Amino acid sequence: MEETTPPSTSSQNNRRIAKNTMMLYFRQILILLVSLYTVRVILDVLGVEDYGIYNVVAGIVTLFSFLSGTMASATQRFFSFALGRKDNEQLKKIFSVNIAIYIGIAIVAVLLLETVGLWFVNEKLEVPPDRFEAARLIYHFAVLSFITTVLTAPFMAIIIAHEDMQIYAYVSIIEAILKLGVVFLLMYIEADKLELYGVLLFIVSLINALIYITISVRKYDECQFKKFYWDKVLVQEILGFTGWTLFGQVTTVVRNQAVTILINQVFNPVVVASRAIALSISGHIGVFANNFNTSLYPPIIKSYSSNKKNEMFSLIYNGSKLTFFLMWVISLPLLVELEMILNIWLKNVPPDAVLFTQLKIIESLIMSLSLPLATAARAPGKMKAYELTLGIIQLSIFFVSWVILKMGYPAYSVFVVAIIVNIVMFFVRLIIVSNLIDLSIKSFIVKVVLPILGVIILSTVLSYFIQKSLPKGFGYSIIVMVSSVLISFISMFYIGLDNNWREKIRHFLIGKTHKLITRK
Repeated sequence: MEETTPPSTSSQNNRRIAKNTMMLYFRQILILLVSLYTVRVILDVLGVEDYGIYNVVAGIVTLFSFLSGTMASATQRFFSFALGRKDNEQLKKIFSVNIAIYIGIAIVAVLLLETVGLWFVNEKLEVPPDRFEAARLIYHFAVLSFITTVLTAPFMAIIIAHEDMQIYAYVSIIEAILKLGVVFLLMYIEADKLELYGVLLFIVSLINALIYITISVRKYDECQFKKFYWDKVLVQEILGFTGWTLFGQVTTVVRNQAVTILINQVFNPVVVASRAIALSISGHIGVFANNFNTSLYPPIIKSYSSNKKNEMFSLIYNGSKLTFFLMWVISLPLLVELEMILNIWLKNVPPDAVLFTQLKIIESLIMSLSLPLATAARAPGKMKAYELTLGIIQLSIFFVSWVILKMGYPAYSVFVVAIIVNIVMFFVRLIIVSNLIDLSIKSFIVKVVLPILGVIILSTVLSYFIQKSLPKGFGYSIIVMVSSVLISFISMFYIGLDNNWREKIRHFLIGKTHKLITRK
């Protein structure tokens, strides 16, 4: 029998999610500012060609990120499941088993990257001859950075499962500051800038890993190395969960990184740099949505494990809308005034960067709508149908892109393919999740999709009308961007949110206003 959720518990969950979201949002704003400046300087210091080389070389290493990505998803799911049931002994077993598995992943990754990956760099990668040795060196350091990230993943997962997002936020800010330091060192140290960049990024990843490990070991009882727990049944359960998740992660990586390598094979490094800028900007915007979904992940899994389905459905409906809105309020002004923004941000804007970025942002917006659904799909632990179906659809992005580029279509076509496929994936994902957790498709369409479409249509039409009505110029662009943000908020409030959420916001604003008045 389904357990009903006491109002106090639901309210506590909402407050905790809101607090975690604010922490992560603040984190991302700082990281975004630092990252935007970092990319600008890096592009200037390295040059467009070296920047393109670094991204394609690092992309080969990223191809293997499915190994850690799969386990990270599994680790969070099992940690959150055990926390939902308040099973401390199981938590210790999960930690020990995952440490052993992650070490195995690191060994496999090193073997693959330093054999197959290195062969590809040596034999297949299109790199100018005078930059080949530098490309080889940064490849080795990219491998070291990746291995460090793999071994850090279980400690990040336990922090997120405990919903200690302030720790996650602070460490991420430290990492961003360290990367800013890398930028300044590149500017003032006399050396091969491309080689130095790879070495310094490895040092940053190493410091980041030490911080996560130290905090986790000191704060959480389950993160200990005094006693090693081994549970064969648990290993089989985790590997069974990750088996199909692994396939899904592989297809995700192919969708992103393999297309970058494909573009490198067909076009010059400048086009690769344009794609890298598009991925960088959309990635930073997407993190706002990912952060919110990160705060949703533990409560969705915990509500499922404790059989609180109504609470879980509420988290999915409201989480899907809010995830999209968090991205939309940032994306719309960028879509409308991207050319002006890139000209200010970058000294030398690659020719295709504006169009690539606009298309990538649209793709990311579509993907953001599915994030809470993807989290919910992991709750039951039955991943075969979900990962197999969506993985096959994802693979079509690479194969269709390969065909159309061979036919002579321009580079931006790969982004159009990705947009179309992601729309298909959204509806397929919704159908599968509805079967896994008894989620009503009709309710999701009515409560989530239709309000979002209303917000998109109204805010887009009004924003573009304002842009076309005003003269060109920096001051007028600022007016357009501010207007688009205000229009987005207003349309979200009146069209995107239901009466219950509007009342919550009204009470919140009235309460804050009353406190300010009484203080005065």
